[in-house]
Amino acid sequence: MKLTAIALTVLCLQVSATAFSQRFSLSEKNAVLDNVLKKIKAQSGYLFLYDSELMELSKPVTVEIKNAPLEEVLQKCLSGQPFTYELVNKTIVIRLKNVEEKKTDLAPALIDTVGGVITNNTGIPVQGVSVGIKGTTKGTISDERGRYRLQQVNEDAVLVFRMIGFQSFEEPVASRSQVNVALRPELSKLDEVIVVGYGTQKRSDLTGSISSVRGEQLSAQAIRNPVQALTGLTPGVQVMQNSGEPGSALSVRIRGGNSLIGGNEPMYVIDGFPITGTLDNINPNDILSIEILKDASATAIYGSRGANGVVMVTTKKGKNGRTLVEYDSYYGFQQVTKKIDMLNAREFATLANERAANDNGTPFFTDAEIQSFGKGTDWQDEIFQTAPIQNHSLSVSGGNDKTRFSLSASYFDQKGVIINSYYNQAQLRANVEHSISDKWKVSFNNIVSRTKNNLLFSENSERGSGVLSGALISPPTVPVYNEQGNYSNVRKYSFSPDIAENPVAMALERKNVTTRNALLTNLFIEGKLTPDLVLRSSVGIQYENSRVDFYSPTIFQPSATGSASISYGESMNIVNENTLTYTKTVNNDHRFTLLGGLTSEKNTATGLGASATGFLTNTLENNSLQSGTSPGIPTSSINEYAILSWLGRLNYSYKGKYLLTSSIRADGSSRFGKANRWGYFPSTALAWRVSEENFWQGIKPVVNDLKLRGSWGVTGNTALSPYQSLAILSSVQTVLDDNLYIGFAPGSIKPNPDLKWETTTQVDAGVDIALFNSRFSLSFDYYSKRTNDLLSSVPVSSSSGYTTTISNLGAVQNKGIEAAINANILQDGAFKWDMGVNISRNRNKVLTLSGGTDIFGVILGNTLPAMSLVREGHPIGVFYGYLEDGLDDKGAIVYKDLDKNGVINSLDRTIIGDPNPDYVLGINSHMSYKNFDLSILVTSVQGVDILNYNLSNVADGFSFGINQIKDVLGNYWTEQNPDPHAKYPKISKTTRYQGSDRFIEDGSYVRVKNIQLSYTLKKDKVVLAGSQIYVAVQNAFTFTKYSFYTPEINTRGAGISRGIDQFGYPDARSIMIGLRVKL
Repeated sequence: MKLTAIALTVLCLQVSATAFSQRFSLSEKNAVLDNVLKKIKAQSGYLFLYDSELMELSKPVTVEIKNAPLEEVLQKCLSGQPFTYELVNKTIVIRLKNVEEKKTDLAPALIDTVGGVITNNTGIPVQGVSVGIKGTTKGTISDERGRYRLQQVNEDAVLVFRMIGFQSFEEPVASRSQVNVALRPELSKLDEVIVVGYGTQKRSDLTGSISSVRGEQLSAQAIRNPVQALTGLTPGVQVMQNSGEPGSALSVRIRGGNSLIGGNEPMYVIDGFPITGTLDNINPNDILSIEILKDASATAIYGSRGANGVVMVTTKKGKNGRTLVEYDSYYGFQQVTKKIDMLNAREFATLANERAANDNGTPFFTDAEIQSFGKGTDWQDEIFQTAPIQNHSLSVSGGNDKTRFSLSASYFDQKGVIINSYYNQAQLRANVEHSISDKWKVSFNNIVSRTKNNLLFSENSERGSGVLSGALISPPTVPVYNEQGNYSNVRKYSFSPDIAENPVAMALERKNVTTRNALLTNLFIEGKLTPDLVLRSSVGIQYENSRVDFYSPTIFQPSATGSASISYGESMNIVNENTLTYTKTVNNDHRFTLLGGLTSEKNTATGLGASATGFLTNTLENNSLQSGTSPGIPTSSINEYAILSWLGRLNYSYKGKYLLTSSIRADGSSRFGKANRWGYFPSTALAWRVSEENFWQGIKPVVNDLKLRGSWGVTGNTALSPYQSLAILSSVQTVLDDNLYIGFAPGSIKPNPDLKWETTTQVDAGVDIALFNSRFSLSFDYYSKRTNDLLSSVPVSSSSGYTTTISNLGAVQNKGIEAAINANILQDGAFKWDMGVNISRNRNKVLTLSGGTDIFGVILGNTLPAMSLVREGHPIGVFYGYLEDGLDDKGAIVYKDLDKNGVINSLDRTIIGDPNPDYVLGINSHMSYKNFDLSILVTSVQGVDILNYNLSNVADGFSFGINQIKDVLGNYWTEQNPDPHAKYPKISKTTRYQGSDRFIEDGSYVRVKNIQLSYTLKKDKVVLAGSQIYVAVQNAFTFTKYSFYTPEINTRGAGISRGIDQFGYPDARSIMIGLRVKL
């Protein structure tokens, strides 16, 4: 533009002449083009206009011209040069060529020289920038004036610019010979903007412990639930897969568990809106970043919801410029990673006969029958399948200076590896942000989803009452279908358990479908009241409704006439938040940010249920409850609670070296009595950026950042359902004189108006180090948390008229360390490799319980008692039982008499295992070579025990007539080989087990969790730029000593009774192929 302006000015001063009537002579050999043009100017009197820096791209000139017109002189002098000229009156303008040569199908055209100038974002030339041609080894380095030059470059090549401290940048040549670029400083390290509670901060200014997961790390995993992406990527965060069933919940623990009856899940915040529940309603492709707030200084601003950590999700927004369309789709299949080796039909029949002999009974099978059986029915093969999985996601985003938008739609469909289990979800998301003026803007966010899944009755069953337990215990001598084509009765034999059902029938014929609709919408307005004062006000609604349709047909026991039910639930959560933020910098040294806010929350949940039994036909399933001969009692319910809060926070920075964050929040909850309704949650954190001190500058090229952090704070947990502090009346029915009377009576829970908040006090000390211009980074944290006034249900005297009450009864402690290392191992050249390793270790300990009374978990079934225990001095949920001491002379199990009184009773039980891991490890690696990218995620959990309840069924000495694991063969006690150290006791109906260390196994594992290999298609092969094809594998390999399907199991959830495998739905290995397209 400057050149054009000068040219126009000159043109006004020139007088037209006969431009090419003059004749010129010129003789030059290897002359500099700039000097040649000056000689032509001297002879012709013409004015030459050109950028002198362009002459750096010129080539030596050799010409011999006699008595030639100016046009011929110019053409010969510029021949082979990257320049052209234009004559306007008596001014000759020299400029770079706009090369537009026709492409061929054989090879793109070559440009003799491509060059340019590289500057930073302020226009200062940058020396030492690596400039390469993508996909080749050709390259160069920019000089002290930021200039570079490459010879013989394809016109469709892509230039790659790299420099430590700047973001890598790619720029297509696009037939140009002059490519100037401005590099941006590297923002992914110290200048990266991190989302914190009610605001943002630069990473360099953080005083708390916060981990981040970027959107590209999510896209490197083909996952359904964004929570899965936290696995192995962040220290101090353990994601537990409770089940492999499609749509099953995940449990997340940040720095251990703090509560017994309250939730231990973190709080989730989406675009500033706190939600109830988890993130299963949001598409991972819509997420820009996830921040995990771990220490109290970061979470205390959320008060009573911050005790378990906070997960902040930021979704993608529209940007100024052209509209961007993105499509991501994958399709694949899933298979179980392992089968349990069970007895075949002959082995089963032989073992049954041995039981009969040991019990002095008649053989169940003749020799001829045994020989005729062969291998029989493999029930696992009958219920397992190769299951398809697919996902489709489409987004459109864009905008201008005033309005920006982002719209997306997705559909996910997963069939389970057990027949007739499935989960599908459709989702729509919209985000619109509009600038009303230069001071005010509004934003609207909306997520709508619909899910549907069929949950099998599989987990936490026993002796064939669920699908998986049925597949493992059913006799292999029985076919799936009988001769009439009906389902076979697996209770065929006199020794068969009376609750067993045909597992194929259970999977295919029972209906247990949940349909859920969810809406998450929030609107905010933000404006600058003054240049330093910002007001933000938002209102959000989270609405859900769900319907569960259940039907068990007439073929099942004990409901031989069928049973049906419909359950409907609805919840509405309304949140209003209002904040004022004041930011001020004084003398460029003191930077203050003050935040004040007032928030309110109202939650209402309702439920409705109806049921019936006794149906003449299965045709209508649960769609005609009135057809049942025995209607159930209809139920309805409502629960409401409200929270009112005020909050404040101060951030202070002195010269970017000394940092302070201090906050307080007060929450008032309707769940508590008047005396304890309000809870107060303060925090303070300090940080010192040592690397900004003058004495550090000598080693800053090596250690470019060193920050020491320390924090203290208090967070809370309501841990109560609504009304648990109040006296509750329940409806009762009484028959008097053949008349039914309905009234109300006190419930079974004794009210306690003096209940207090659970409060967690946490201390954290940490250090952040960056080496070699942040090429390597290290963070380390030590923390100690103590939760007081634990809430739990405790028994009360029956004379009170109640059975239990909720009470504040104790304290629990979590201590641990976290470390994370990230490294750009190779960043120059065609092959690049970056890697991250994180490790965390948490130690959980119950400090006090009211009266020192033990608290037990759930009773597991008829074969084993409750084996999970909360006891002073031990971690939450340790396993409690007997220690085995071999076999006696009759083949029965001997248990250790720990109190030496000669009697084996409950007093001989002790701690036999711990479901809390010693440490959790994650390794993530990303490598790229030319157009190929390979991402690998490895996770490991070590020092963890699993209570394998399954063995109490399928390795029970055939006492219940259940099929056994093949390991039993040759390893049990016999009269012929009365080995007191045999692995299994005598095969007999009299064999009995107690809850003992027999069922405790090492659940440690190393798992290759995700592998993704992608290929970026070249632009000349695909019309759409930025396209990728990829292959992804989930749960690729697992290395473990655990004997059953998967060590990543938690069928009883992650509360007190954690780490239990009671016929858990197996996880699957998924192999997918996908396509990503950007337009």
